[in-house]
Amino acid sequence: MAVIAAFVLNAGLNFVLGLLIAKLLGPADFGRFALATAGAIVLNTVLFEWLRLSATRFYSGRVRADEPWIRHGLDRAYAVLALVLFSAAALCGGLGFDAGPDGHGAVLCGSMLAALGIGVFDYHAALARARFDGKLYFGLVAVKNVLAFAMMAGAAWFLPQPAWVLAAAGVSQLLAVLILRGPLRDPATPIVRVRMRETWRLFMVYGLPLIAANAVYQILPFVNRGTIAAQAGFAEAGYFALAADVTSRSLTTLGTALDLLLFQLAVRAEEQSGRAAAERQVAANAATVFTLLLPCAVGFWAVLPALQALVVPEAYRGPFALYATLLMPGLFCLAMMYFALNPVFQIRRKTMPVIAAAAVGLAGNGIGLLVLPPLLGGAGIALAQSLGLAGAGLWLGWRALTGPERLRLPWRDVAAASGASAAMGLILAPLRHLDPATALALCVPLGMALYGALVWVFDIARLRSQMEARFRPAHPAPAE
Repeated sequence: MAVIAAFVLNAGLNFVLGLLIAKLLGPADFGRFALATAGAIVLNTVLFEWLRLSATRFYSGRVRADEPWIRHGLDRAYAVLALVLFSAAALCGGLGFDAGPDGHGAVLCGSMLAALGIGVFDYHAALARARFDGKLYFGLVAVKNVLAFAMMAGAAWFLPQPAWVLAAAGVSQLLAVLILRGPLRDPATPIVRVRMRETWRLFMVYGLPLIAANAVYQILPFVNRGTIAAQAGFAEAGYFALAADVTSRSLTTLGTALDLLLFQLAVRAEEQSGRAAAERQVAANAATVFTLLLPCAVGFWAVLPALQALVVPEAYRGPFALYATLLMPGLFCLAMMYFALNPVFQIRRKTMPVIAAAAVGLAGNGIGLLVLPPLLGGAGIALAQSLGLAGAGLWLGWRALTGPERLRLPWRDVAAASGASAAMGLILAPLRHLDPATALALCVPLGMALYGALVWVFDIARLRSQMEARFRPAHPAPAE
C-alpha cells in the first residue's frame, strides 16, 4: 500500500507542478521546456533505462543477501554513465551560458542534468521496490516531490527560463537520493570482478532491446513536438505538450503504480514456484491493468471539458481539449504496452519483440506525419502519434497472445471490463455539457460508483475476491 500511496502523492504533485510551471513560463517558454524535457527523457532512456529494468528484473531481497554482485554491477555501471553525462553537462554549461540562459547550450545543459537526476532517482526507487520496502520507497518519493516542487517552482518564478527549471528538476532528484543514501545501501561485501563482467552481459542482453523500444516511444513525442514547433511555432508546441503531459499522466500514473507492484509479484512467483507460476501471474496482472486503466481513459474523456475550464491555464484552453482527445487513444495503447504486454517478454527474458513493435509504431507515426499535417495541421500530428502507437500496440498484442507460447489471458475479464467501461461512458456523456464545476462534481463520484459496482457484482479480474481475501479475518484452527 505504501507504493500506491507514494504514487498518488507523486501524481498529484506532478500534475499541479506541471500546470504551475506552464502558467509561470507561458506557452512559448513552456513549449521549449517541454521539448527539452522530452529530450531529457530520451537521454535518460538511452543511457540508464537498461540498468533500471535490470534492477527490477534481477534484484530482490534474496539477491541482496545471496548475490551481491548484482548490486555491485548496477552501481558501477550507473557511476560510469553518470560521470560521463555530468561531464558533458558541465561542458555544455560552460560553453552555453555565455549566450544566455535561454541559449541552446544552456538548455542542453539543463536537459542533461534533468536526465541524470531522473536516472539516478528511478534506479534507487526501483531498488526499494524490488526489496518490497514500502516505507523506504514512500520516503524517497516524498522527499523528491517536496524538493522538486520547491526548486522547480522557485526557478520558474525567480529565473523564468527553461534551462534553470530543467536543472532544478535534476538537482532535486539527486538530492533526494543523497538524503536517503544510508537506508538505500546494501551490506558491504567484496567485489568479485569476474561476476561483475557476467552481470553486465546479462543486463545488456536483457535490457538493451527494451531501451531501444522505449527510446523510440520517447523519440515520437520529441519529433512530433519539434514538428509542431517548426510548422506553427513554440506556442503551439506548448499547447500540444501540456495536453500530452496531462493526458499521459491521467493514463500512466495508475498503470505505473500497478506495475511497480505487479511485476515484482511475477518475479517473486518465478523465484518461489517457477516460470509457469510467473506466466500465470503476468496474465492476471494484464487483466488487472486493463480493468483499471480503461475506465481511467473513459473517465478522463468524460471530465475533459470541465478539466479544461477549471484547471488548465486560460492561455492553453481550446487547443488543450482538441489535442488531448486525439492523443488519448494512442497513449492508452502505450500504457497497455508498458504495463500489460511488455512484462510478458520481460519475464521470459526474450525482449526482442518489443523492438519490432516500436519499429511498427515509428513507421506508423512517420507515415502519419507525411499525410495528415497538410490536411489537419497540428491535429494531424496528434492523430499521427495515436495511429503509430495503436499500430505498435496491436502488433505486440498479436505477438504476446498468439502462437504456442501465447499468454493465457482471462478474456472474460477483458470483455467484462470493456462492457462496464462502455456503460459508464454512456451514462457520463450527457454530463459533459453541464456547468464545468457541476460536471466535475457529478462525473467523478458517479463514474467511480458505477464502475466499482459493476466490478464488484461481476468480480472482474477477481478484484472483489482479492479484496475479500485481504480483509477476511483469520480464524484460528479449532483445538482438538
